[in-house]
This record gives sequence, C-alpha cells and structure tokens, in this order.
Amino acid sequence: MFSKIVIANRGEIALRVLRACRELGIKVVAVHSEADRDLKHVRLADESVCIGPAASADSYLNIPAIISAAEVTDAEAIHPGYGFLSENADFSEKVKQSGFVFIGPNAETIRMMGDKISAKNAMIAAGIPCVPGNNDPLSDDEQLNLKMAKEIGYPVIIKAAGGGGGRGMRTVHTEAALISAIEMTKAEAGSAFGNPTVYMEKFLEDPRHIEFQVLADSFGNAIHLGERDCSMQRRHQKVVEEAPAPGITEEQRKTIGERCARACVDIGYLGAGTFEFLYEKGEFYFIEMNTRVQVEHPVTEMVTGFDIVKEQLRIAAGLPLSITQDQVKITGHAIECRLNAEDPKTFMPCPGKIDQFHMPGGPGIRCETHIYNGYKVPPYYDSMIGKLIAHGETREGAIARMKTALNEIIIDGIKTNIPLQQEIMEDSAFGVGQQNIHYLEKKLGIH
Repeated sequence: MFSKIVIANRGEIALRVLRACRELGIKVVAVHSEADRDLKHVRLADESVCIGPAASADSYLNIPAIISAAEVTDAEAIHPGYGFLSENADFSEKVKQSGFVFIGPNAETIRMMGDKISAKNAMIAAGIPCVPGNNDPLSDDEQLNLKMAKEIGYPVIIKAAGGGGGRGMRTVHTEAALISAIEMTKAEAGSAFGNPTVYMEKFLEDPRHIEFQVLADSFGNAIHLGERDCSMQRRHQKVVEEAPAPGITEEQRKTIGERCARACVDIGYLGAGTFEFLYEKGEFYFIEMNTRVQVEHPVTEMVTGFDIVKEQLRIAAGLPLSITQDQVKITGHAIECRLNAEDPKTFMPCPGKIDQFHMPGGPGIRCETHIYNGYKVPPYYDSMIGKLIAHGETREGAIARMKTALNEIIIDGIKTNIPLQQEIMEDSAFGVGQQNIHYLEKKLGIH
C-alpha cells in the first residue's frame, strides 16, 4: 500500500478520499488554491501545498503544479477525485511519466472512453446494447446526414464526441432543423472541448438514466456493484440518485452487470468506473462510461456495505480485488440528495459565509460535506457543497428517512436547494419510482 498520496481535488470528495486514506494508514498531501486554504481536508491533511490562484485553470487544472507538489512532498500517487483532471488522459499520462501512480485507469483507456464514438464502438464489440445511430463522426455531406437522420427516425440527438456534463448536445425534431443543429453543435463542441467532432443518435422520448458501478484490477478480475437510478435531472445534471433502481429485476441486473464487468476485462480497464445507460421500455442503451469515481457512489456503498474509494486505492497499489462477484449483496435501498449553494427557484449560485450548520443524524443517515460554521463558500467552483444520503430497509423507508434528514439539516447564511429536495421527496411520481430524465424539468417548467 502507498505511504503517501496527493489528493488533486477539493471539497467533499477530497475529504472523502482523505478519510479512506486514514483507514488504510496512508499519509495525505492536500493541494489547494489560494481561495481554499480553509477547506476541511486541507486542515486535516498531513501536508498541504498551495498550487495557484483561485481560478481552476491556474490551480486545480494546473498539471505541472500538481505534479511538482507530489515531487516536493515525496508522495507516491495522485488521486484525482471527480471533475477537474479526473478524466484527463494527458494528466494520467504525465503523472505516470513523472514516476507517480495515477489512481485511475491508464491514459489509453481514458482516451478511448472519453471519445463517445470510440467508446460506443468498444461497447458494441463487447456486446453492450447501444442507442441506435451512426457509429462514426458526422461528415460535412448534408444530404448524407439528412438521409441518416431519416433512417434513424426523428427525433434525433446530435452529440459532441468529446462532450460531457450535459454540454455539447442538441435535440432535433424535424428535417428542416437538422443541418443548422449539426453546425451549432460542432461549433459548441470545438469551443468547449477542443474537438468539433459530433455524431447522431436516436433521441429516446422518456428514458430513465441507469448506471452500473464497476471495479477492475490488474489481474484480469472485474465485478459490478449493481445499478443506480439517476433520472431526476435538471439540464442533464443529476439532482437525486438512488440504488437499486426501481423496477429493475435481479435478472436484468445480473445480465447487464456481467456484460459491463466483461467489457472492463476486454478493454483492460483499471479501477472504479461507471457504465451509463438510458433505459426505456425494458431495454438498456449504453451512452457513456465515466472513468472515475462518481458523485453518487455513496448510495452504492450504502446498499452493498463496500468502500469504493478504499478499493480504488488498493487496486492502484497493485492489489487484487478484495471481493468476488458472488460476495456482492444488495441490502435495502439508498437515496442521495445533492446539496447545492444556489437559489432553489432560479438555480443561481449563492456563494457566501455559512453562519450556522447543523448536520442531520439518526439511523441510516450519512452526510458528505466539507462545510462547517463560518466556512465561506467561494464563487469560483461548482455550487455543490455536500450530499445527504439515507438508507432504509425499503425504498419507502429510505424516502421517509430522507424527509426527516432534510427537515433536520440547517445551513444558514446562504441559499441552498434544500427546499427543492424536500419538494422532490414529496412528489407522487417520485414516490412510486416513475421519474424519467425529463420529469423534473417538466415539473419545474424548464424547457
């Protein structure tokens, strides 16, 4: 096992990784921007290194600065968390070239799965069902593109090959709108991701978003930890996640989960990852793979009793998986509400000082956050300030516990989305697991 690692991230995920390191006896180096000197994990780390000004481009995305921090502290490995550089193949490559271990998959795998077209082709080869569409980049041939869309059937969706986070996609309902939609998505993709390549898929009308958690080691072993439902979304950003997914049978879980695990072996995957699917009318359609730990990993940990972050560290250190597929058991139900520093109606970010914070408790309640009384939420980063997770013997039990926890939690001084989460927990369609990826936006009147 490593003796010391660098955590190349901030906020609640950095604190989550630090806690896993403490259990494994690993010393921690916290790298931070000038704006983040007072972060909880920075205060708790064995060593800390300031890597630049507040702007992400000058700090958390500054590859030379992060690697230099690992050098001067004599660390052995770097954990990227999620977001920032976690799915940056160049970062993974440079970490390895500098003599450190990147706690995640190798650069080649990140590149393959980061490009939606190559990822889709790899999944088709592995027997994973994919959304109907073209498996190659769209050309500039307008007539060919029009013909392709007609064959797929409207509505179609134009997607950036290098996209993510809900950006770089455009839905097209008519032939008249297709060509301009392709051009606009290409321009947006080139600007946002440095890659103007786009492709076309069938647009599923009312699918759910279901994803499978996988882990793979360097000895050819791979397992899945079941699925999560992440259908409650706003502008392609997840708001509520749960495990297991309502209505998914044990047979479906076994079939798709085993295919995902086999695909990991086929592509030489290493570490924790997630296969994301759209699910409609009993069918799964692969959309992308996230080559990192997910924000919503705690719901899987709650229903399996398994520590995904500790396993990431073990795998990166060259150890085999600590459990087999037969040992994975799903018990009860877990729900996660993301807590954001934002206006619950306009969704405008709301940075500022937290005057009072009270964490909820009780059976089955877990709160993942880096905030504390007096902490100042900076305006420079994502508005998520924590996650509230509730576990119960049944889905109804988990919802009941979540309602209680949302009523208990106190975050004064800034606005948060807690009122929205309370509204979702009271929603009748959510109560019976009938949500899809468009449900929340329709409920909120977002078009």
